[in-house]
Amino acid sequence: MFIDRAEIYVRAGKGGPGCVSFRRERFIPKGGPDGGDGGKGGDVVLVADESVATLLDFAGRHHWIAENGKPGSGQNRTGRSGRDLEIRLPPGTLVYDRDTGRLLKDLNEPGMRVIIARGGRGGQGNAKFASSRRQAPRFAQPGEPAEERWLRLELKLIADVGLVGLPNAGKSTLLSRLSAARPKIADYPFTTLEPQLGIVEVPGYRRFVMADIPGLIEGAHAGHGLGDEFLRHIERTRVIVHLVDVHPLPGAPSPIQAYRMIRKELQAYSEDLAAKPELIVANKIDLAPDLQAVDELRAELPGHPIRAISGVTGAGLSGLAEQLWDMIEQARREEAEAKASRPPGSDPFLRFEPAPALSEPSEPHAGFPDESDDDLGTARDAGNES
Repeated sequence: MFIDRAEIYVRAGKGGPGCVSFRRERFIPKGGPDGGDGGKGGDVVLVADESVATLLDFAGRHHWIAENGKPGSGQNRTGRSGRDLEIRLPPGTLVYDRDTGRLLKDLNEPGMRVIIARGGRGGQGNAKFASSRRQAPRFAQPGEPAEERWLRLELKLIADVGLVGLPNAGKSTLLSRLSAARPKIADYPFTTLEPQLGIVEVPGYRRFVMADIPGLIEGAHAGHGLGDEFLRHIERTRVIVHLVDVHPLPGAPSPIQAYRMIRKELQAYSEDLAAKPELIVANKIDLAPDLQAVDELRAELPGHPIRAISGVTGAGLSGLAEQLWDMIEQARREEAEAKASRPPGSDPFLRFEPAPALSEPSEPHAGFPDESDDDLGTARDAGNES
C-alpha cells in the first residue's frame, strides 16, 4: 500500500529530577548533601532512510515518544539519560508543523538527520545548592519539560525521470519495458492508482530512477480525477517525459490536444514544474505502418524534442534511455552549479529556540522550609530522599 501523507505526534523525553539526599555513613557525622543530578531526556530524531519507501508505518501509529531521563540518586550519582528515538522516513519527505503549517525540514537527501524535538535537561540535585549559608538544602530541581508537537508528513518521490500523460497513454507499459518494475497494465483508464518506481539500466553501469505517475486529466491541478494527489511527486524529478498517444481511440483528444491539455495542468499547478526539462515521446507507432502522425505532431510543436517509440514492440527504447541519461546529467550539472552559487546558510533549516538556562533558585521550592546552618543535624537525620 502506498501511503504518502501522515500526521504524527512527537514528544521528546522529560529531564529526570534531581535527588534530595544526605550522606549517612558510620563515623561520618553531618555528611552533608550528596543528591545527584537527573539525566537528560531523549531527543526525537528524524532520519531519511533509503530502505523506507512510504509512510505506511505511520498509518496505524500516531504517537512517538522518546525515553525520559532517569532521576538522580544519592552519593552524587547522575541519572541515566533517556535514549533518543529515531524515526526513519523515506527520502523526499516534507516535515510540517501541523498547527502552524510551517515547513520545518525537507529530507531531500538520503542519510539526512534532524532533531525535531529536544529532550529536557535533567534537574540539579541538592548537592549543587550547598553553600556556606545553606549547608543542608532539602530541595532539588525538577527536570525540564520535553518539547512536543504534531507533525504533518508529506512524501514527494525522488526520481530522475517522471512520466506524465493522459490515462492509457502507455506510461506503465514504458516503465515495465525499461525497468524491472511490474505495474498493473490494462486497457481502461486509471489502471495506475498510485506512483510506481523503476530503476532503468543503461549500458556502462549507469542507472536512473523513473516514476510512473497516475494519468492526468483536464482540471487535475484543481483536484479532478486523481488530481494534485500525485502531481506533487513530479516536482522532485529532474526530467519530465511527456507520453503522447499518436493513435488515440475515437472520441479521445488528438495528440496535440492531449499534449497542450497536460501542459496547461502542469503550468497551473507549479511554474517550477512546468519549467523542468521535457522530452515528448510519441508512443504506439506500431499501430500504423508510417510515421505520419508523428510528423504532424512535430509540425505542430516545432523546436520541441520529440522521440517516436513503441512500448509494445520496444522500437526506439534503447535510444530513448540514452537520451534521458544525457538530459539527467545536464540537469545534475545545473543543480550543482546553482547550489555552489548560493551563499552559505541560505538553505532552509530547522531552528530551535534555546532552552531556558537552569540556575539556582533564589528561594527554596515551595513546600521546603528555608535552610540555615543550624539545620544541618536535623537534615542529616531526615535520611535519604530520592
